Amino acid sequence: MFESAEVGHVVGELEFERAAEKLHAELLAVQRQLREAKIPVVVIVSGVEAAGKSQVVKRLTQWLDARSVQSVAFWDESDEERERPAQWRYWRRLPPRGHIGIFFGSWYTRPIVARVKKKLGRGAFERELASIATLERMLTDDGALLVKLWFHVSRKEQKRRLKQIASEQRRQLTPFEKAYAKGYERFAKVSAHALRATDSGAAPWHIVDASDRRYRELTAGRILLDALRQRLAAGAKAPPQGKRAESRPGRFKTVLDGVDLRARAAPAKYQDQLEDLQSRLDTLAWRARRKKVSTVLALEGWDAAGKGGAIRRVTAALDARLFRVIPIAAPTDEERAQHYLWRFWRQLPRGGYVTIYDRSWYGRVLVERVEGFARPDEWGRAYAEINEFERQLTSSGAVLCKFWLHIGRAEQLRRFEERAATEHKKHKITDEDWRNREKWKPYARAVDEMVARTSTEYAPWTLVPANDKKHARLTVLRTVCKALERAL
Repeated sequence: MFESAEVGHVVGELEFERAAEKLHAELLAVQRQLREAKIPVVVIVSGVEAAGKSQVVKRLTQWLDARSVQSVAFWDESDEERERPAQWRYWRRLPPRGHIGIFFGSWYTRPIVARVKKKLGRGAFERELASIATLERMLTDDGALLVKLWFHVSRKEQKRRLKQIASEQRRQLTPFEKAYAKGYERFAKVSAHALRATDSGAAPWHIVDASDRRYRELTAGRILLDALRQRLAAGAKAPPQGKRAESRPGRFKTVLDGVDLRARAAPAKYQDQLEDLQSRLDTLAWRARRKKVSTVLALEGWDAAGKGGAIRRVTAALDARLFRVIPIAAPTDEERAQHYLWRFWRQLPRGGYVTIYDRSWYGRVLVERVEGFARPDEWGRAYAEINEFERQLTSSGAVLCKFWLHIGRAEQLRRFEERAATEHKKHKITDEDWRNREKWKPYARAVDEMVARTSTEYAPWTLVPANDKKHARLTVLRTVCKALERAL
């Protein structure tokens, strides 16, 4: 694949200065249009060792308006990063809409290096590449522009440059640099395979001959300029015409119709069962802390289904240092400037800690779908995006429990009226709750499809009968305890 890079180009100093001045002005003009169009851009700078990648990053930041550019060098992984799914470190640094993120090193570095060093088998490497392709498709589907640059030099040129680096810096080559020089052929072979596997129409690779410094930098700038112009010319992606067909149109029974709402906790045994489960959870949480196993709980359900009460019984069992509760409301301006999953990725817990989401990423296929806040193509592709997010989370060793708290319409009405009539509960009932109640059937259909398409073997849904609050609380606690016991 590296044969596609044009080799042997040399740019003179005067030619470079004239071209660089013009390129600088053009990039600034296009960057202003980019900000107005609110298009996020990720520039990936990768390639062989000693190809001058850091100089390219420096040059690009000089040519662009620094106020809407962030340059991120993904160097050694920190303990904080190692305790989360591999893509966490990249998601949290994604640029907001209208900004450019230059990634020096990226989601390609770790799997390529691990494969070169034979720490990653062929099958695992292919799965990593498939996960990367999914991530990139997710970003481009959301309107982002990915510009992927690979800088290449020959083995002979790399060897010469490494010697020059050692001479100029008056030092020995590091073991890392020696390993790259020695394993050049294997690195090139593994990298070429990775590039072929992740080269797509929406996120193509650009291979740049880095033999000549000036040619390398001008080429990188021109590729970026052309990509920005093409993306601006394409404009906002037009929503598909018509409505997305219902997967099960007409009258039908949903998965919620199979939930036994008659389930009750024995009043005489409730307090003892609650205390036993909370004690059990406390012990398990500390074991998970020692073993650095993180836990994520996502609670969804009808308004007034008792999510808050269930969360309070869980947190009452945990040391305050071990958990965080994240209440999910309408996205802020900062969150709207990112992919909808960004705000959930950034809140994932470190190893040994617990994050509880009071409502979750499923808002995309529930409230955003029913209320029309997301287009049919947006919520339609969200099922696969969510499954990938949860697969990465559980593959990293995290425990994930997803709950839908289900109540009947009559019970919901009773609770609404009780809240409205009780002084200290009035704040819990809003006009929006009453409006949502009128859309019970569309929400039930949305829940049915959500469960059918996202209840996977690694992240199954637990449908909780919640007409009896005590039964619901015990069910949530018991499910979390069982999940932790399996993991530990």
